Amino acid sequence: MSVINRFSWVPLVASVAFAGQFVFGQTSTPWRQWGGPDRNFHVRAGRIAETWPDSGPTQLWSRTLGEGYSSILVDQGLLITMYREGDDEVVIALDANTGETTWQFVYDAPLLNNGYFDVWLNSAGPGPYSTPLIAGETVFTVGVNGHFHALDKRSGEVRWSHNLVDTFDLLDYNAFASSPLVYGPTVILPLGGSGHGVVALDQETGAIAWKSADFNLAPGSPILINVDGQDQLVVLGQQELVGLNPLDGRRLWNHPHENELGLNISMPVWGPDNLLFLSSAYDSGSRLVRLRQIDGHTNAEEVWFNNRIRLHFGNALWIDKVVLGSTGDFGPAFMAGLDIETGRELWRERSFARAHMLYADNKLVIVDEDGEVAVASLTADGLHVHARRKILTENAWTPPTLADSILYIRDRKNILALDLSG
Repeated sequence: MSVINRFSWVPLVASVAFAGQFVFGQTSTPWRQWGGPDRNFHVRAGRIAETWPDSGPTQLWSRTLGEGYSSILVDQGLLITMYREGDDEVVIALDANTGETTWQFVYDAPLLNNGYFDVWLNSAGPGPYSTPLIAGETVFTVGVNGHFHALDKRSGEVRWSHNLVDTFDLLDYNAFASSPLVYGPTVILPLGGSGHGVVALDQETGAIAWKSADFNLAPGSPILINVDGQDQLVVLGQQELVGLNPLDGRRLWNHPHENELGLNISMPVWGPDNLLFLSSAYDSGSRLVRLRQIDGHTNAEEVWFNNRIRLHFGNALWIDKVVLGSTGDFGPAFMAGLDIETGRELWRERSFARAHMLYADNKLVIVDEDGEVAVASLTADGLHVHARRKILTENAWTPPTLADSILYIRDRKNILALDLSG
Protein backbone atom coordinates (compact mmCIF):
# COMPACT_ATOMS: atom_id res chain seq x y z
CA MET A 1 0.00 0.00 0.00
CA SER A 2 1.31 3.45 -0.85
CA VAL A 3 2.23 5.85 1.91
CA ILE A 4 1.49 9.52 1.31
CA ASN A 5 4.36 11.95 1.64
CA ARG A 6 4.91 14.27 4.57
CA PHE A 7 2.24 16.91 4.69
CA SER A 8 2.83 20.21 2.95
CA TRP A 9 -0.22 21.76 4.61
CA VAL A 10 -0.03 23.96 7.69
CA PRO A 11 -2.32 22.58 10.41
CA LEU A 12 -4.82 24.79 12.12
CA VAL A 13 -4.39 24.89 15.87
CA ALA A 14 -6.82 22.38 17.41
CA SER A 15 -9.80 24.13 18.97
CA VAL A 16 -10.54 22.36 22.24
CA ALA A 17 -13.17 24.09 24.36
CA PHE A 18 -13.84 23.77 28.05
CA ALA A 19 -16.62 24.94 30.31
CA GLY A 20 -17.33 28.64 30.03
CA GLN A 21 -15.11 29.22 27.00
CA PHE A 22 -17.12 28.01 24.02
CA VAL A 23 -17.36 29.92 20.77
CA PHE A 24 -20.40 28.82 18.83
CA GLY A 25 -21.83 29.52 15.44
CA GLN A 26 -25.18 28.21 14.27
CA THR A 27 -28.04 27.46 16.63
CA SER A 28 -28.15 23.77 15.81
CA THR A 29 -24.71 22.36 16.54
CA PRO A 30 -23.95 19.14 14.66
CA TRP A 31 -22.80 16.13 16.65
CA ARG A 32 -20.34 14.53 14.23
CA GLN A 33 -18.07 12.53 16.54
CA TRP A 34 -17.77 10.73 19.85
CA GLY A 35 -18.28 13.31 22.60
CA GLY A 36 -19.96 15.93 20.45
CA PRO A 37 -18.65 19.07 18.72
CA ASP A 38 -15.58 19.51 20.94
CA ARG A 39 -15.27 15.85 21.99
CA ASN A 40 -16.02 16.75 25.62
CA PHE A 41 -19.83 16.23 25.86
CA HIS A 42 -20.55 19.96 25.99
CA VAL A 43 -22.89 21.26 23.32
CA ARG A 44 -24.80 24.40 22.48
CA ALA A 45 -28.49 23.56 22.50
CA GLY A 46 -31.96 24.99 22.59
CA ARG A 47 -34.08 25.27 25.70
CA ILE A 48 -34.07 22.32 28.08
CA ALA A 49 -37.12 22.34 30.32
CA GLU A 50 -36.77 21.68 34.04
CA THR A 51 -40.22 20.15 34.44
CA TRP A 52 -41.83 17.24 32.63
CA PRO A 53 -45.37 15.93 32.65
CA ASP A 54 -45.99 12.72 34.60
CA SER A 55 -45.54 10.76 31.37
CA GLY A 56 -42.04 12.19 30.88
CA PRO A 57 -40.65 14.27 28.01
CA THR A 58 -42.47 14.16 24.68
CA GLN A 59 -41.41 11.14 22.64
CA LEU A 60 -41.17 12.10 18.97
CA TRP A 61 -40.48 8.60 17.68
CA SER A 62 -38.93 5.26 18.62
CA ARG A 63 -37.90 2.14 16.75
CA THR A 64 -36.00 -1.09 17.31
CA LEU A 65 -32.35 -1.04 16.43
CA GLY A 66 -30.24 -3.89 17.81
CA GLU A 67 -27.08 -4.78 19.73
CA GLY A 68 -24.31 -2.29 20.18
CA TYR A 69 -23.12 0.80 22.03
CA SER A 70 -22.15 3.18 19.23
CA SER A 71 -23.47 6.62 20.07
CA ILE A 72 -25.64 8.60 17.66
CA LEU A 73 -24.28 11.25 15.28
CA VAL A 74 -26.41 14.13 14.03
CA ASP A 75 -25.63 16.07 10.86
CA GLN A 76 -27.87 17.86 8.34
CA GLY A 77 -31.02 15.94 9.19
CA LEU A 78 -29.32 12.54 9.41
CA LEU A 79 -28.66 10.31 12.40
CA ILE A 80 -25.85 7.79 11.99
CA THR A 81 -24.91 4.92 14.29
CA MET A 82 -23.96 1.23 14.23
CA TYR A 83 -25.34 -2.05 15.53
CA ARG A 84 -24.95 -5.80 15.23
CA GLU A 85 -27.45 -8.26 13.79
CA GLY A 86 -26.26 -11.85 14.08
CA ASP A 87 -22.92 -12.13 12.29
CA ASP A 88 -23.39 -8.80 10.50
CA GLU A 89 -22.43 -5.30 11.56
CA VAL A 90 -24.67 -2.53 10.28
CA VAL A 91 -24.00 1.16 9.72
CA ILE A 92 -27.35 2.92 9.52
CA ALA A 93 -28.50 6.44 8.61
CA LEU A 94 -31.90 7.53 9.87
CA ASP A 95 -34.10 10.51 9.13
CA ALA A 96 -33.70 12.64 12.27
CA ASN A 97 -37.33 13.76 12.16
CA THR A 98 -38.97 10.36 11.78
CA GLY A 99 -36.43 7.66 12.62
CA GLU A 100 -37.03 6.02 9.25
CA THR A 101 -34.08 4.37 7.51
CA THR A 102 -32.39 6.54 4.88
CA TRP A 103 -29.70 3.97 4.06
CA GLN A 104 -27.83 1.14 5.69
CA PHE A 105 -24.56 -0.59 4.98
CA VAL A 106 -24.31 -4.22 6.09
CA TYR A 107 -21.16 -6.33 6.11
CA ASP A 108 -20.19 -9.77 7.36
CA ALA A 109 -18.41 -9.55 10.72
CA PRO A 110 -18.60 -12.76 12.78
CA LEU A 111 -17.21 -12.16 16.24
CA LEU A 112 -13.63 -13.45 16.20
CA ASN A 113 -11.90 -11.87 19.16
CA ASN A 114 -13.42 -10.26 22.24
CA GLY A 115 -10.07 -9.14 23.63
CA TYR A 116 -10.47 -6.97 26.70
CA PHE A 117 -14.18 -7.57 26.73
CA ASP A 118 -13.99 -11.25 27.73
CA VAL A 119 -14.11 -9.86 31.26
CA TRP A 120 -17.64 -8.55 30.90
CA LEU A 121 -18.91 -9.93 27.57
CA ASN A 122 -21.88 -11.67 29.16
CA SER A 123 -23.29 -8.32 30.24
CA ALA A 124 -21.85 -6.08 27.53
CA GLY A 125 -22.72 -8.07 24.44
CA PRO A 126 -20.72 -8.27 21.21
CA GLY A 127 -20.66 -4.59 20.23
CA PRO A 128 -19.97 -2.64 18.09
CA TYR A 129 -18.42 -0.33 20.67
CA SER A 130 -16.87 2.42 18.53
CA THR A 131 -18.80 5.51 17.46
CA PRO A 132 -18.61 6.59 13.78
CA LEU A 133 -17.10 9.88 12.67
CA ILE A 134 -18.45 12.35 10.09
CA ALA A 135 -15.95 14.52 8.21
CA GLY A 136 -17.40 16.54 5.35
CA GLU A 137 -19.45 14.13 3.23
CA THR A 138 -17.76 10.98 4.53
CA VAL A 139 -18.68 8.68 7.41
CA PHE A 140 -15.81 6.70 8.97
CA THR A 141 -16.65 3.57 10.94
CA VAL A 142 -14.74 0.78 12.66
CA GLY A 143 -16.24 -2.52 13.77
CA VAL A 144 -15.23 -4.87 16.56
CA ASN A 145 -12.96 -6.93 14.28
CA GLY A 146 -11.25 -3.95 12.66
CA HIS A 147 -13.36 -3.50 9.53
CA PHE A 148 -12.73 0.17 8.74
CA HIS A 149 -15.00 1.84 6.15
CA ALA A 150 -15.21 5.27 4.56
CA LEU A 151 -18.82 5.69 3.40
CA ASP A 152 -20.63 8.37 1.45
CA LYS A 153 -22.75 10.25 3.99
CA ARG A 154 -25.78 10.59 1.69
CA SER A 155 -25.86 7.14 0.11
CA GLY A 156 -23.84 4.78 2.31
CA GLU A 157 -21.72 3.72 -0.66
CA VAL A 158 -18.19 2.57 0.14
CA ARG A 159 -15.46 5.04 -0.83
CA TRP A 160 -12.64 2.90 0.52
CA SER A 161 -12.10 0.32 3.24
CA HIS A 162 -9.47 -1.62 5.18
CA ASN A 163 -9.47 -4.80 7.14
CA LEU A 164 -7.13 -3.33 9.76
CA VAL A 165 -6.16 -6.74 11.10
CA ASP A 166 -4.88 -7.81 7.68
CA THR A 167 -3.48 -4.43 6.63
CA PHE A 168 -1.35 -4.06 9.75
CA ASP A 169 -0.81 -7.77 10.48
CA LEU A 170 -2.47 -7.58 13.89
CA LEU A 171 -1.97 -11.16 15.02
CA ASP A 172 -2.86 -10.51 18.67
CA TYR A 173 -5.45 -7.76 18.66
CA ASN A 174 -8.25 -6.86 21.03
CA ALA A 175 -11.75 -5.78 20.14
CA PHE A 176 -11.77 -2.36 18.43
CA ALA A 177 -13.54 0.10 20.70
CA SER A 178 -11.82 3.49 20.24
CA SER A 179 -13.68 6.09 18.22
CA PRO A 180 -11.69 7.76 15.40
CA LEU A 181 -11.01 11.48 15.06
CA VAL A 182 -10.04 13.89 12.27
CA TYR A 183 -6.85 15.88 12.07
CA GLY A 184 -6.21 17.93 8.92
CA PRO A 185 -6.55 15.62 5.90
CA THR A 186 -6.26 12.47 8.02
CA VAL A 187 -8.46 10.24 10.14
CA ILE A 188 -6.69 8.83 13.20
CA LEU A 189 -7.43 5.58 15.02
CA PRO A 190 -5.73 3.42 17.68
CA LEU A 191 -5.20 -0.11 16.36
CA GLY A 192 -7.01 -2.04 19.04
CA GLY A 193 -4.72 -3.79 21.48
CA SER A 194 -1.31 -4.87 22.69
CA GLY A 195 1.75 -3.63 20.85
CA HIS A 196 0.11 -2.08 17.81
CA GLY A 197 0.15 1.70 18.10
CA VAL A 198 -1.90 4.36 16.32
CA VAL A 199 -2.46 4.94 12.60
CA ALA A 200 -3.39 7.99 10.49
CA LEU A 201 -5.06 7.42 7.11
CA ASP A 202 -5.69 9.88 4.30
CA GLN A 203 -9.39 10.73 4.37
CA GLU A 204 -9.79 10.73 0.60
CA THR A 205 -7.87 7.59 -0.35
CA GLY A 206 -7.26 5.52 2.78
CA ALA A 207 -3.49 5.63 2.15
CA ILE A 208 -1.33 5.36 5.25
CA ALA A 209 -0.07 8.79 6.32
CA TRP A 210 1.81 7.50 9.36
CA LYS A 211 1.87 4.77 11.96
CA SER A 212 3.22 5.38 15.44
CA ALA A 213 5.70 3.15 17.21
CA ASP A 214 3.98 0.21 18.86
CA PHE A 215 2.69 0.40 22.42
CA ASN A 216 -0.04 -1.34 24.39
CA LEU A 217 -3.37 0.35 23.68
CA ALA A 218 -6.36 0.58 25.99
CA PRO A 219 -9.92 0.74 24.58
CA GLY A 220 -10.59 4.41 25.44
CA SER A 221 -10.84 7.03 22.70
CA PRO A 222 -8.13 9.64 21.96
CA ILE A 223 -8.48 13.42 22.03
CA LEU A 224 -6.69 16.34 20.38
CA ILE A 225 -5.25 19.10 22.57
CA ASN A 226 -2.96 22.09 22.10
CA VAL A 227 -0.02 22.55 24.47
CA ASP A 228 1.54 25.99 24.30
CA GLY A 229 0.92 26.24 20.56
CA GLN A 230 1.61 22.63 19.59
CA ASP A 231 -1.21 20.28 18.55
CA GLN A 232 -0.98 16.93 20.31
CA LEU A 233 -2.87 13.65 20.25
CA VAL A 234 -3.59 12.12 23.67
CA VAL A 235 -3.98 8.33 23.61
CA LEU A 236 -4.82 5.92 26.42
CA GLY A 237 -2.32 3.12 26.83
CA GLN A 238 -3.05 0.10 28.98
CA GLN A 239 -0.91 1.45 31.85
CA GLU A 240 -0.08 4.98 30.73
CA LEU A 241 -1.21 8.13 29.03
CA VAL A 242 0.70 8.92 25.83
CA GLY A 243 1.07 12.14 23.84
CA LEU A 244 1.79 11.86 20.11
CA ASN A 245 2.49 14.37 17.37
CA PRO A 246 -0.61 14.17 15.10
CA LEU A 247 1.52 15.12 12.08
CA ASP A 248 3.72 12.03 12.17
CA GLY A 249 2.83 9.86 15.18
CA ARG A 250 6.06 10.61 17.04
CA ARG A 251 5.85 10.15 20.83
CA LEU A 252 6.11 13.46 22.70
CA TRP A 253 5.55 12.36 26.30
CA ASN A 254 3.96 9.74 28.52
CA HIS A 255 2.68 9.56 32.09
CA PRO A 256 1.84 6.46 34.17
CA HIS A 257 -1.84 5.61 34.66
CA GLU A 258 -1.96 2.04 35.92
CA ASN A 259 -4.85 -0.34 36.49
CA GLU A 260 -5.23 -4.07 37.05
CA LEU A 261 -6.59 -5.10 33.64
CA GLY A 262 -5.20 -2.56 31.15
CA LEU A 263 -8.73 -1.20 30.78
CA ASN A 264 -8.35 2.55 30.65
CA ILE A 265 -11.73 3.29 29.07
CA SER A 266 -13.08 6.71 30.08
CA MET A 267 -11.83 9.38 27.67
CA PRO A 268 -9.48 12.06 29.11
CA VAL A 269 -10.77 15.63 29.46
CA TRP A 270 -8.72 18.69 28.52
CA GLY A 271 -9.27 21.89 30.48
CA PRO A 272 -7.83 25.37 31.04
CA ASP A 273 -4.21 26.03 32.07
CA ASN A 274 -2.91 22.98 30.17
CA LEU A 275 -4.60 20.61 32.63
CA LEU A 276 -5.60 17.07 31.65
CA PHE A 277 -7.99 14.94 33.73
CA LEU A 278 -8.29 11.18 33.45
CA SER A 279 -9.88 8.44 35.51
CA SER A 280 -10.11 4.65 35.35
CA ALA A 281 -11.58 1.75 37.30
CA TYR A 282 -9.98 -1.62 38.18
CA ASP A 283 -7.97 -0.43 41.19
CA SER A 284 -6.84 2.75 39.43
CA GLY A 285 -8.22 6.22 40.20
CA SER A 286 -8.40 9.83 39.03
CA ARG A 287 -5.49 12.13 38.34
CA LEU A 288 -4.80 15.61 37.03
CA VAL A 289 -1.72 16.21 34.88
CA ARG A 290 -0.30 19.59 33.82
CA LEU A 291 1.49 19.73 30.46
CA ARG A 292 4.12 22.36 29.60
CA GLN A 293 6.56 23.01 26.79
CA ILE A 294 10.06 23.34 28.26
CA ASP A 295 13.08 23.76 25.96
CA GLY A 296 11.18 22.29 23.02
CA HIS A 297 9.93 19.25 24.93
CA THR A 298 6.60 18.50 26.62
CA ASN A 299 6.77 17.97 30.37
CA ALA A 300 3.95 16.05 32.09
CA GLU A 301 3.65 16.87 35.81
CA GLU A 302 1.13 15.21 38.12
CA VAL A 303 -0.91 17.72 40.11
CA TRP A 304 -2.92 15.26 42.21
CA PHE A 305 -4.17 11.67 42.36
CA ASN A 306 -7.31 10.32 44.05
CA ASN A 307 -7.77 6.55 44.19
CA ARG A 308 -11.31 6.74 45.62
CA ILE A 309 -12.92 8.05 42.43
CA ARG A 310 -12.68 5.53 39.57
CA LEU A 311 -14.66 6.14 36.41
CA HIS A 312 -15.47 2.91 34.62
CA PHE A 313 -16.62 3.50 31.04
CA GLY A 314 -18.85 6.54 31.53
CA ASN A 315 -17.65 9.99 30.52
CA ALA A 316 -16.31 12.71 32.77
CA LEU A 317 -17.66 16.26 32.57
CA TRP A 318 -15.55 19.29 33.46
CA ILE A 319 -17.77 22.21 34.53
CA ASP A 320 -16.02 25.29 35.92
CA LYS A 321 -13.98 24.00 38.90
CA VAL A 322 -15.69 20.61 39.18
CA VAL A 323 -15.18 17.32 37.36
CA LEU A 324 -17.98 14.81 37.77
CA GLY A 325 -18.67 11.26 36.66
CA SER A 326 -19.87 7.82 37.76
CA THR A 327 -17.39 5.96 39.93
CA GLY A 328 -17.34 2.20 40.41
CA ASP A 329 -16.06 -1.03 38.86
CA PHE A 330 -18.32 -4.06 38.40
CA GLY A 331 -20.41 -3.38 41.48
CA PRO A 332 -22.73 -0.48 42.33
CA ALA A 333 -21.74 2.92 41.02
CA PHE A 334 -22.47 6.42 42.26
CA MET A 335 -21.96 9.88 40.85
CA ALA A 336 -19.28 12.06 42.41
CA GLY A 337 -17.90 15.56 42.03
CA LEU A 338 -14.21 16.42 42.43
CA ASP A 339 -12.60 19.77 43.12
CA ILE A 340 -10.38 20.17 40.06
CA GLU A 341 -7.76 22.16 41.97
CA THR A 342 -7.20 19.66 44.79
CA GLY A 343 -8.77 16.35 43.74
CA ARG A 344 -10.89 16.44 46.88
CA GLU A 345 -14.26 14.72 46.67
CA LEU A 346 -17.00 17.34 47.04
CA TRP A 347 -20.14 15.20 47.06
CA ARG A 348 -21.72 11.89 46.13
CA GLU A 349 -25.08 11.26 44.44
CA ARG A 350 -26.32 7.69 44.99
CA SER A 351 -29.73 7.85 43.29
CA PHE A 352 -28.38 7.12 39.78
CA ALA A 353 -26.83 3.94 38.48
CA ARG A 354 -23.67 4.09 36.34
CA ALA A 355 -24.34 6.96 33.95
CA HIS A 356 -23.31 8.99 30.92
CA MET A 357 -23.90 12.74 30.80
CA LEU A 358 -23.82 15.78 28.57
CA TYR A 359 -23.90 19.49 29.40
CA ALA A 360 -26.11 22.01 27.61
CA ASP A 361 -28.21 25.07 28.47
CA ASN A 362 -26.40 25.18 31.85
CA LYS A 363 -27.89 21.82 32.72
CA LEU A 364 -26.84 18.18 32.88
CA VAL A 365 -28.68 15.58 30.85
CA ILE A 366 -28.11 12.19 32.46
CA VAL A 367 -28.79 8.68 31.13
CA ASP A 368 -27.94 5.83 33.50
CA GLU A 369 -27.52 2.14 32.74
CA ASP A 370 -30.92 1.28 34.21
CA GLY A 371 -32.61 3.53 31.63
CA GLU A 372 -33.28 6.56 33.83
CA VAL A 373 -33.20 9.84 31.89
CA ALA A 374 -32.89 13.05 33.90
CA VAL A 375 -32.25 16.78 33.75
CA ALA A 376 -30.28 18.29 36.63
CA SER A 377 -28.28 21.34 37.67
CA LEU A 378 -24.90 21.34 39.34
CA THR A 379 -24.87 23.09 42.73
CA ALA A 380 -22.22 23.61 45.40
CA ASP A 381 -23.64 20.64 47.30
CA GLY A 382 -24.13 18.27 44.39
CA LEU A 383 -26.89 17.67 41.87
CA HIS A 384 -30.30 19.26 41.93
CA VAL A 385 -32.47 16.92 39.88
CA HIS A 386 -35.30 18.75 38.13
CA ALA A 387 -36.96 15.87 36.27
CA ARG A 388 -36.33 12.17 35.75
CA ARG A 389 -38.07 9.12 34.34
CA LYS A 390 -37.18 5.55 33.41
CA ILE A 391 -37.40 5.38 29.61
CA LEU A 392 -34.90 2.76 28.38
CA THR A 393 -34.94 -0.89 29.41
CA GLU A 394 -32.10 -2.88 27.79
CA ASN A 395 -28.72 -2.04 29.35
CA ALA A 396 -28.37 1.64 28.44
CA TRP A 397 -24.61 2.08 28.09
CA THR A 398 -24.63 4.52 25.17
CA PRO A 399 -24.07 8.26 25.84
CA PRO A 400 -26.94 10.59 24.91
CA THR A 401 -26.78 12.94 21.91
CA LEU A 402 -28.43 16.39 21.81
CA ALA A 403 -29.28 18.59 18.82
CA ASP A 404 -31.26 21.76 19.52
CA SER A 405 -33.62 20.45 22.22
CA ILE A 406 -33.97 16.94 20.79
CA LEU A 407 -32.33 14.14 22.75
CA TYR A 408 -31.40 10.93 20.95
CA ILE A 409 -30.82 7.88 23.13
CA ARG A 410 -30.49 4.13 22.65
CA ASP A 411 -30.05 0.88 24.50
CA ARG A 412 -29.41 -2.66 23.24
CA LYS A 413 -32.88 -2.84 21.70
CA ASN A 414 -34.33 0.57 20.81
CA ILE A 415 -33.48 4.09 19.68
CA LEU A 416 -35.65 7.07 20.68
CA ALA A 417 -36.00 10.80 20.04
CA LEU A 418 -37.22 12.96 22.95
CA ASP A 419 -38.16 16.64 22.92
CA LEU A 420 -36.65 18.26 26.02
CA SER A 421 -37.89 21.78 25.28
CA GLY A 422 -41.03 21.31 27.36
